[in-house]
Amino acid sequence: MDFKYVKETRCYKISRVFPFDVNNHDTLFGGKLMSYIDDIASISAAKLCRATTVTASADSIDFLYPIRMTDSVSLESFVTRTGRSSMEVFVKVITEDLRTGLRRIAATSFLTFVAMDDNSRPIAVPQVVPETEEERVLFETGEQRALLRRQRREESKKFAGHLLTSYPWE
Repeated sequence: MDFKYVKETRCYKISRVFPFDVNNHDTLFGGKLMSYIDDIASISAAKLCRATTVTASADSIDFLYPIRMTDSVSLESFVTRTGRSSMEVFVKVITEDLRTGLRRIAATSFLTFVAMDDNSRPIAVPQVVPETEEERVLFETGEQRALLRRQRREESKKFAGHLLTSYPWE
């Protein structure tokens, strides 16, 4: 069976927070952080399968602490579990106050990507092998998240069937 160690999918990004990155509360725009998260997660996914990947879902982005202009923001991502053609990627966001050195987990996120061939059809991906305690915990709890993800997707499809597609001005 084809496999890779989780560490082979790890990616890191560290940025400084500048005035143009913040909202009226002087904290990092949530959308900017969401963009950082999707970007780094897509790289981890591509490192696993060495193919084109597309974002299938962003389960959640849990904002735990604000990120301020006195902070650096560090993102770490890695593939936690795989299906046949899909992979779950975890992103951990760490903020560090550059004056005091205080670090906190500022946000966490789980995203799902699908590997695609040149004809935009799903292709098989390698399995991942966890080695560290953190990797094992995320791997072992991944099946439950996948089940919840499938249930939520079905509920979303049913809900979408009740929504209108016409514009208010039509």
